[in-house]
Amino acid sequence: MNLVLPIFLVIAAFAGGIILGMYLLRRQVEKEFAENPRLNVEAVRTLLSASGQRPSEAKVHQVYRQIISQQKAALANSKKKK
Repeated sequence: MNLVLPIFLVIAAFAGGIILGMYLLRRQVEKEFAENPRLNVEAVRTLLSASGQRPSEAKVHQVYRQIISQQKAALANSKKKK
């Protein structure tokens, strides 16, 4: 009878730690992606070249800006839903 409360507290602390850790990790990863996007101008140039086009610099930067703005909008929408 005396061991039930300490065991429950250990299990509750463990579960709380896991939940808090997952929340903090998700927040850190979102912040990292917002500051350092995986996609850069060189990657866009490579993608456009791979599709058989010879992209101009204006086209590369236009596509890059569109992708970045879509990512920011998606991130803002996900924050609104919370």
